[in-house]
Amino acid sequence: MIEHVNESMLLPPLIVVAALEVLLLRRRGWPWDGRDALVSAVIALGQPIAKFLGAALFAGLFGWVWSQRRWTVPLDTAWGIGLLFLGEELCYYCYHRCSHRVRWFWATHAVHHSPEQMNLAGAYRLGWTGGITGTGLFFLPLVALGFAPPAVFGMLAVNLVYQFWLHTELVPKLGVLEGIVNTPSAHRVHHARNGPYLDRNFGGVLLIWDRVFGSYAPERDDIPCDYGLLPPLHSRNPFFINFHEWIALGRDLKRATNWGDRLRLLTHPPGWQPDPLPPTDSPFSLANSNRTQP
Repeated sequence: MIEHVNESMLLPPLIVVAALEVLLLRRRGWPWDGRDALVSAVIALGQPIAKFLGAALFAGLFGWVWSQRRWTVPLDTAWGIGLLFLGEELCYYCYHRCSHRVRWFWATHAVHHSPEQMNLAGAYRLGWTGGITGTGLFFLPLVALGFAPPAVFGMLAVNLVYQFWLHTELVPKLGVLEGIVNTPSAHRVHHARNGPYLDRNFGGVLLIWDRVFGSYAPERDDIPCDYGLLPPLHSRNPFFINFHEWIALGRDLKRATNWGDRLRLLTHPPGWQPDPLPPTDSPFSLANSNRTQP
């Protein structure tokens, strides 16, 4: 059952639900950017191609690791599915935290954080380059532990589909659930770019690993969430949204004066820069980024 879950197949109904959210937003007089939502839908349409390219690059590696496994975890049992779910949560946390703290992965993940409004349309705005940059390798340990690759990526799809409903301001805090499972309130914090919110709440369905590793932060009534990138992107071009950070990264790599700094530009958090780094007039270069590092 898990093996056959594919979030791409659910895109049409998710877009319908996002459209219904618009009615509620307008009824309350809350802002909603229709052109930005359309851009998110266009970006989502490019996802199947991106996933195909990633699968083509790494399918052989996953198949080889699966062939070398010492045992197979049965997924026709509750305990097997439960172990897969918990393992998936840990791998997803590692992937998601690295997607914020390692610039190589941030170049893809920045696409998802580019909307400056928090609504359901932004949930399926996912970068096109994740598959080819190796993000799937974060889940390879599960295959080595005896979970079949289709089941691993099926559970990941369940994780991502769950997160769809988190991208809204219509749902208030959910009381005792806050800090235990991922909620719209917790995910608003994750998408915020201001103050104590930056780079927090990386969990998919659960927030237990955020608690363990100290990355959990609750939404505060005295600090409204401010969404978007630092610096703001101000573009509705889906190609520029997908590749702007890669362009900036390439420009910074070219300007770096040694290979050690180039490696650090790839592996250090967004906001890190060599000292000294030659100046540039690009508004999207690393040198001009005001993204802070907690």
